[in-house]
Amino acid sequence: MFKTLTATASLIGLSLFAAPVLADTYKIGLSAEPYPPFYSPDAAGEWSGWEIDFIDELCNRLEAKCELAPVAWEGIIPALKTGKIDMIIGSMSITPERAEQIAFSDKYYASPTGIVALKSSDVQPTAEGVEGAYLGIQSGTNQEQYARKHFADTANLKVYQTLNEELQDLVAGRLDAVVADTLAVQTFINSETGQSCCEYRGAVASDAELMSEGIGVGLRQGDTELKERVNAAIEAMRADGTYEDITAPYFDFDIYGG
Repeated sequence: MFKTLTATASLIGLSLFAAPVLADTYKIGLSAEPYPPFYSPDAAGEWSGWEIDFIDELCNRLEAKCELAPVAWEGIIPALKTGKIDMIIGSMSITPERAEQIAFSDKYYASPTGIVALKSSDVQPTAEGVEGAYLGIQSGTNQEQYARKHFADTANLKVYQTLNEELQDLVAGRLDAVVADTLAVQTFINSETGQSCCEYRGAVASDAELMSEGIGVGLRQGDTELKERVNAAIEAMRADGTYEDITAPYFDFDIYGG
C-alpha cells in the first residue's frame, strides 16, 4: 500500500537544502482510514488530497524519496517510536500529551474543533448545549479526549474508527451531532447531503491542556536535524507562495491560521 512520491527538487529546494540527505527514503505515516480532503485512497489504492500534495512538496525540498505507510491511527505513534515509519504527516494535532512522546515540527496548518449537528436538533458546542444528545467522536483523536472531558457528563458519546463512519450515522439520524476537526468536515458541510441535513454549530471552547497548537509533522525526539530541515521547508513553502498554490484547489480560505 505504499506509494512512492516524486523527489525532483525545485531550484528553491536545491538552494535551501544543500546539506546531505539524511536518508535515501522516508516512510511517511498517516492514518489508514480516509480523511478527506486531506488524504484518501481511490479504488486502486492511490492516495490524493491536500496533505498528499504537501508531503510531495516537502519530500522534494528534503531531496528524498518518500513512501506512504498507512497505519491504524491508534498505533501510529508507536510505529514512529519503533522505527516502522520516519515521520507522521497525517493531520496530527500538536498537543502537550503527544509532545511528551514525540517531537513536532512547526505547524503546517491549523483547525479548531467544532460541532456539526442535524438541523432538527438544538445541539450547541457547550456542555449544556449537548445535554441528552448522541455525539459521534473518532477514536484516538484530541476531539475524543475533549468530548470525554467536557461532554461525557451531559451527552451520550459513541466512538467511531473513522470520521466518515460518524458522518454516515449522522446523516442516517443515529447521531445528533459529531465533534470533529472543523476543516476535515468542510467537504461534508458544503456537499448536497450535508447542506440538506446538517449545519456547523461552531467551535468548542478552548482547553489549553487538550487543544491543538496546530497540525505538525510528528518526528522522533532524537531526529533534531530532520526537524530543522522540515521546519525550514515549511517556512520556505510559505515564503515563496507554494503553500498557497497547494491549498487553492482544496480551500478558498486560509488554513494556516494566525
